[in-house]
Amino acid sequence: MSRHKSAKHVTLTTLQDMKQKGEKIACLTAYDACFARILSEAGVEVLLVGDSLGMVLQGHDSTLPVTMTDMIYHTQCVKRGNKGSLLMADLPFMSYASESQTLENAAALMRAGAHIVKLEGGAWIASTTKLLAERGIPVCAHMGLTPQSVNRIGGFHVQGRDTAQAQLIVEEAQLLQSAGANILLLECVPKALARALTESVDIPVIGIGAGPDTTGQIMVLHDVLGVSPITPKFVKNFLAASDNGILGAIEAYVNSVKNKSFPAEEHCFN
Repeated sequence: MSRHKSAKHVTLTTLQDMKQKGEKIACLTAYDACFARILSEAGVEVLLVGDSLGMVLQGHDSTLPVTMTDMIYHTQCVKRGNKGSLLMADLPFMSYASESQTLENAAALMRAGAHIVKLEGGAWIASTTKLLAERGIPVCAHMGLTPQSVNRIGGFHVQGRDTAQAQLIVEEAQLLQSAGANILLLECVPKALARALTESVDIPVIGIGAGPDTTGQIMVLHDVLGVSPITPKFVKNFLAASDNGILGAIEAYVNSVKNKSFPAEEHCFN
């Protein structure tokens, strides 16, 4: 039996309240109904239908081949198994290149069951964020390492290590909040930058490879279970020490996020 109550109708207001109270938010990726049920019943507040499915499910070397058809299908699957978590879905590569395309594709994800859509970028997605917010579509802005830009940035590298770039990331986060973003997702940045950014905005900041001081943490499900083909520095296999299989691993992850023991120093960038 989980030590956490099942996630029951988690909303953006729930997450904002948790930030105000200093409570940590536990998030994981999900791609199907079975795992969606397990994760939500184990107390995971946010399920992300991530374009990471291109790598962990489809076997690609990046997220770029993932299509809207893929995202809609997996969002529908997760919706059927979800027991109350907030459901976030990625807008995949080049699915928000124009205003009409953005609205059409975001609406399709919402109809499939998403409660909020996620898109990658900095200042350049401020107008897109504003457009979606004005139409009643909640937005999570993904900053730092943005996998859809892997070819431009030359690989999967830590972002914000120099002072100028770090300052720019903080300023862009504030701009995106002003544009209407409801959540920021911050990937692969030094923990000091993540702490400063989290303190500089009023909305929740979810980190992955961003240290312990963000509002919450997210990991790819396959990383938590130790079955991913690669193991970045920020990853921890929670299944290895579980005495209750997959459910025990998920509960251990949730507990570790909540009690602030994960991420530990060895999972952080300085």
